[in-house]
Amino acid sequence: MDPAQPAERTPTEPTPATPAPSEPTPPATAGEPALVEPASTRPAGPDERPAPSPTGPAVSPGRPGGRPAAGKEKSRSERSPKDMAISLLVLLVPIVLLLAFYRGFLGGDQPSTVDPAPALEQARAANAFPVSQPTGLGDDWKTVSASYRSVDGGSSLRIGYLTPEGRGAQLLQSSVPPEQLLPAELTAEGQPQGPTELGGRSWQRYTARGNEQALVLLEPDRTVIVVGDARENELRRLADAVR
Repeated sequence: MDPAQPAERTPTEPTPATPAPSEPTPPATAGEPALVEPASTRPAGPDERPAPSPTGPAVSPGRPGGRPAAGKEKSRSERSPKDMAISLLVLLVPIVLLLAFYRGFLGGDQPSTVDPAPALEQARAANAFPVSQPTGLGDDWKTVSASYRSVDGGSSLRIGYLTPEGRGAQLLQSSVPPEQLLPAELTAEGQPQGPTELGGRSWQRYTARGNEQALVLLEPDRTVIVVGDARENELRRLADAVR
C-alpha cells in the first residue's frame, strides 16, 4: 500500500494589512496657534526661489528699503507762502468784481434821494407859517429827507440835505415859539455866537450838539434854523437860498 501523499494546497494570497485609522487632527482652540506642517527640507532647485519668511517686514515694491513715498512725508498743512497767497487771491478776485459791479452799475455809493415837493405842499396847505423853498442850490446838493409834522406848540417842516462835500445839513421851518424850539433842536449846548448878514437879513450863529453848528433866523410868525455838521460856508450857502 502506497503511502498517503499530502494533498496539494493552493497557496493563499496574503491579506493586505488594513491601515490603522488615522486620528483626526484636533482643531486649534482659541488662543493656540494652529499646527503647521514642517516645511520640506529638500534643497531648492536651480529655478526655485526660497519662500519669503512669513514674519519678515513688508517691503514696498520698487522702493529700496521700503521707504514711504516722498509726497506722504510732507504734511498737507505745510504750505508755502506762495500757495497761501494764491489761495487768498482766488478768494478776493470775485469779491472785488462784485464790489465794482455794485458801485459802477448799481450806484452803490450814491445816496438815496427824495422829492421834497409833497412835504412842501402839505406845509403850505396847513398855512401855519410862511413856507420857503431853497432856490439856487446846485445838483450837487442832494435832498435826502423831507417831512411836515404837527408838534407840541405848532408844526415844523424839515428838509435834510447832503452837501457837495458829503456832510449833513438840515433846514427847519417852524411855528413853535423860539424859547421852546431852540432848546429842543440845539440842546442845552446851543449858545449864541453873534449875528451875521445873509441875503439882507440878520441871522444868529449858534453852537449845537457835538460838532454841529447852526444859523437861526427869528421872524414874527416863524423860526428858521439851518443846522448840521457841514462847514460854515455850506451852512451859509443853504441859509442864503431860503427866500
